[in-house]
Amino acid sequence: MILSDCLAERPAGGPKRNTVCFPGQIIFITGPAVVPGYFPIDVNNVVLILNGREKAKIFYATQWLLYAQNLVQTQKLQHLAVVLLGNEQCNNEWINQFLKRNGGFVELLFIIYDSPWVNDVDIFQWPLGVATYRNFPVVEASWSMLHNERPYLCNFLGTVYENSSRQALMNILKQDGNDKLCWVSAREQWQPQETNESLKNYQDALLQSDLTLCPVGVNTECYRIYEACSYGSIPVVEDIMTAGSCGNTSVYRNAPLQLLKSMGAPFIFIKNWNELPAVLEREKTLILQEKIQRRKMLLHWYQHFKTELKMRFTNILESSFLMNNKG
Repeated sequence: MILSDCLAERPAGGPKRNTVCFPGQIIFITGPAVVPGYFPIDVNNVVLILNGREKAKIFYATQWLLYAQNLVQTQKLQHLAVVLLGNEQCNNEWINQFLKRNGGFVELLFIIYDSPWVNDVDIFQWPLGVATYRNFPVVEASWSMLHNERPYLCNFLGTVYENSSRQALMNILKQDGNDKLCWVSAREQWQPQETNESLKNYQDALLQSDLTLCPVGVNTECYRIYEACSYGSIPVVEDIMTAGSCGNTSVYRNAPLQLLKSMGAPFIFIKNWNELPAVLEREKTLILQEKIQRRKMLLHWYQHFKTELKMRFTNILESSFLMNNKG
């Protein structure tokens, strides 16, 4: 993402890159042509969106930062920020050396997951969002999404790891026979890519269920939470801290999912899946009109959440980058 004027999509005969223009002289560039060493000319301010989830991704992200560092040092680039898909256990120390606070050149860091680094001064939390890398689409609300009776009480489609809370969840669903009222499809091994069929099944499950069960994985925050919101299916979130360095509940009162909670996410938070039968029993007593109102509230909140974060993001960039340019 680059704060500049819009540029042509690609040079004649060159490799493809996708360019999207936003108001306020912001453009977003992605695609196979965007590799370390590529920046459009005449750009002063850049936001790099980097993946720091695992070792191979960190190596690639570091190449981008080293290239940007050279541009800053030679005064070809004035300001740089990073949006970082952080490690799920918040082991992100590798980027510390590049932060301006530590003598580096990255002025702003927007980081995904509940990092204790977040101070809302130069480090901000950013939501995980939906799994676009698995081709999850932009979903537009429809009349039927809001008003139709949904045939399933809840859904869970995902990987069930041995000795995990997901295994406990499956057992609890089976004990009360609620697995017959919910769309449940469990697998033993994680699949990094969707097939057309599995993506359609997943979208149908979200659309046809009143609740979406969101057990923790490596981190509490997962794509499923945001994907459920897209279809007006209330996330039932397992609200516990996972292992790693993302903070602890005794120090960070709203951890995990501090960003979502601070913005009033209308989810059902539970500490243990033993609470689920009571949640489902209450669900059975709701009439359709109550569910419609709840869906409207969720979809309204989700739209506001995205709009508010977009505004915060651009305001932070403008106040930090563009105002400094004027000064």
